[in-house]
Amino acid sequence: MNSSAGISADFEVQDGGRARVVGVLHFTTVTALLRSGSEAIAAGRASIIDLSGVTDSDSSGLALLIEWLSIARAERKNLRYENIPAQLHQLARLSDVEELLTAG
Repeated sequence: MNSSAGISADFEVQDGGRARVVGVLHFTTVTALLRSGSEAIAAGRASIIDLSGVTDSDSSGLALLIEWLSIARAERKNLRYENIPAQLHQLARLSDVEELLTAG
């Protein structure tokens, strides 16, 4: 778990190639999430990432999701997001990258 000033997030690998992000996707949490998520994606342990546990996000959270997609493509792995919070959908739409998050 990564936390700073009460803001925390965790990347939980589950069975069957599923993973879950829980907490806040802010600039203070994405560095640790990038590392743990990237390792799981590259190892084939995270092909579906459930975002229903995300309680808040900013643009760095959106950048994290895009970076994970890039890592998956570089590793020739499939990656799909489920339960994308409305706030992230809106950021993606405003940034003209919504199609990236909802593809797959």
